[in-house]
Amino acid sequence: MSSPLPSAVPPVPSVLDLAPVVPVVVVEDVADAVPLARALVAGGLPAIEVTLRTPAALAAIRAIAGEVPDAVVGAGTVIAPEQAGEAVAAGARFLVSPGWTDVLLAAMRASGVPFLPGVSTTSEVVALLERGVREMKFFPAQAAGGTAYLKSLAGPLPQARFCPTGGIGPDSAPDYLALPNVGCVGGSWMLPADAVAAGDWDRVERLAREAAGLSAGARSR
Repeated sequence: MSSPLPSAVPPVPSVLDLAPVVPVVVVEDVADAVPLARALVAGGLPAIEVTLRTPAALAAIRAIAGEVPDAVVGAGTVIAPEQAGEAVAAGARFLVSPGWTDVLLAAMRASGVPFLPGVSTTSEVVALLERGVREMKFFPAQAAGGTAYLKSLAGPLPQARFCPTGGIGPDSAPDYLALPNVGCVGGSWMLPADAVAAGDWDRVERLAREAAGLSAGARSR
């Protein structure tokens, strides 16, 4: 069986190192997918997580993969094993789940693309480390303990790296990015509902550019 990804598309070594912020995108209308992705990429956020929460999600991934070559599109809210294969077949280059089971983890691993299984407890982190997984999504970040929790994990579990997502905005993102075990954060603040509804892609690009600039300021403090 041939690979679902064209040979010209390079593999993604680590989702955590693509950009300081991964936009978490809920696409209701597939017509928004390409202009939205172009605005995010132009603003400096190439990694785009399209959540599998809407009927338009797979078509949106397919459209972005086919028409926005500088985007690294992935699938989020992967909660069933079959979704991993469907997402990669549509063009997803990484997978993100809000949580994990051994069955789901096996499906994501078999997909052949990088994946971030979701965790919110120390035991879940240790269980993933036992299974050879070192990069994870911390979700729901703010509700699960925020920066204080992640800072506490860095001592005993320095080999684990995280993409915190959930309740994070432009004011709190720098605090997460300053942590040694955080590679990037996930968020949707650069995609205000009114801007998307109005097709105000210039505003999305401006907010994306501001988000892309958070890393240097956070890590230099």
